[in-house]
Amino acid sequence: MATKPHAEAAAALPSDGMVDVAPPITGAAALPEGRRRVLYAVRRRGEATAEQVAEQLDITVSGARQHLSALVDDSLLVATPLPAPPGRPGRRSLSYSVSPAGDAHFPKAYGELTNELLGYLADEEPAALERLFAKRRESRIANARARLAARADLAGQVAELAAILDEDGYLASWEATGDGGFRVVEHNCAIWAVASRYGQACTSELDFIRAVLPDAHVERVQHMVEGALRCAYDVRPG
Repeated sequence: MATKPHAEAAAALPSDGMVDVAPPITGAAALPEGRRRVLYAVRRRGEATAEQVAEQLDITVSGARQHLSALVDDSLLVATPLPAPPGRPGRRSLSYSVSPAGDAHFPKAYGELTNELLGYLADEEPAALERLFAKRRESRIANARARLAARADLAGQVAELAAILDEDGYLASWEATGDGGFRVVEHNCAIWAVASRYGQACTSELDFIRAVLPDAHVERVQHMVEGALRCAYDVRPG
């Protein structure tokens, strides 16, 4: 399901008030084995032709071309024509390289690196760590308030908040609870590597939601760090 621009979010809501946008599956696990091996082969070489991929993986050139074409169609590879061989102007090979979208299929250690750097900061200057989380929270609050300002009622504000959280990678949804309130659910923790080590990250998230919904009472009722499968926040009129 494609995510709608936030300006259209409220108008596009189902009648039951539920938003649940599922992003496409990413990562190497989402690819068939043959395509995954070809994608990795291209990454290892930097750029490669079908013949080079076939030789590296010990498969046929036609098989390599099929996988390469499929990866180009999926926007995971970029195909660039090579100069034609001398005397054969009509015969041009293609060179393949990994696209920015394809790069997302390779392992990343951002969480580990972030925790390592935060650990050094916590050891050297604990107060600076607190200021760092506070600065992130303040920046998010300012941006979210600008977007929520156009929403006159609490339902519209909750819908816009869920859209913001979804864009930030939290796979967020919201629903009316039937008692005049709402529930915002984060089905994914976009900063899990940090949040599982630094409680400031979770405190900052709760403070963020309360700050952008100042006329409501916000309570966290489920918490992934405490073993729940998701984080959930109950929002009621203040």
